[in-house]
Amino acid sequence: MDILSKLQAPEGAVTKRTRVGRGPGSGLGKTAGRGQKGQKARAGGNINKKHFQGGQTPIQRRVPKRGFRNVHATPVLFVNVGDLEIFDSGATVDVNSLHATRLIHGKLSAIQKSLKSGELTVKILGDGDLTKKLSVTATKFSKSAAEKITAAGGQVNVLPKPVARSPRRPRRVLRDAPRRSPEIFGAEIALEPIRD
Repeated sequence: MDILSKLQAPEGAVTKRTRVGRGPGSGLGKTAGRGQKGQKARAGGNINKKHFQGGQTPIQRRVPKRGFRNVHATPVLFVNVGDLEIFDSGATVDVNSLHATRLIHGKLSAIQKSLKSGELTVKILGDGDLTKKLSVTATKFSKSAAEKITAAGGQVNVLPKPVARSPRRPRRVLRDAPRRSPEIFGAEIALEPIRD
């Protein structure tokens, strides 16, 4: 017996969608179960939003606003020198190793792409002590961080700045160009005399 062809939902599991406002016989006609008038009877009504507080000025409008977020700022990932102690002496520290040790977070491919295009900066700061010889590669180094790395016998490698793309030159539009005569195109206009 083919069971799959005889499968069906149990009784009562599937119900028709309630269609409100379709006559008094349905029990939800005319006012469609909303009662008469009032804010809750209106479409929208602005009453079921989580920030609605009964009509009083909501908290997000009462609290003072301060500062702004610069949308053009280049995001910076900070790593302190003291955090580099987890690497073995003689290791090479770059974006891949920092990501592998969870010192920087995010999708690795996106970080590498942003670094290449100059949309992201990885900076090494000087908080903490470093006792191991490391070769550290990053976009920027603070002065104290560079001193601590070199004092431990390590090497500071600064990533080169990406080459800025030159903006597209606008198309040249010739304005008020002199009209060229037909002779330029190899055409000659011959006027014949009008004959009666």
